[in-house]
Amino acid sequence: MTPQIKNLQIIGKELAIAWSDGHESYLLLEDVRKACPCAVCNGEPDVLGRGEKPEVKHTSASFELDSYEMVGGYGWQPKWADGHSTGIFSVGYLRRLDPAATEA
Repeated sequence: MTPQIKNLQIIGKELAIAWSDGHESYLLLEDVRKACPCAVCNGEPDVLGRGEKPEVKHTSASFELDSYEMVGGYGWQPKWADGHSTGIFSVGYLRRLDPAATEA
């Protein structure tokens, strides 16, 4: 079972996450933005699972976080300074973005 988020904060240019199993993740906001799971950033497959990843162009504002909110008990939705806000990062996906984290 994926550990749950106990606390989440922005510290400088990093997303800091304290997990229920005691692990702490420090993810660069730039890396988090580039890993956005939404259809705008990753494309959307057709009914046969085919699809192409779109070309996404970032600016410096793409990596600045304006705000965020927790979505239900399952995800985190950032709102970036360039206006992008459609990505919802599941708790499990956020955990997998940290190469030092292990699933419990």
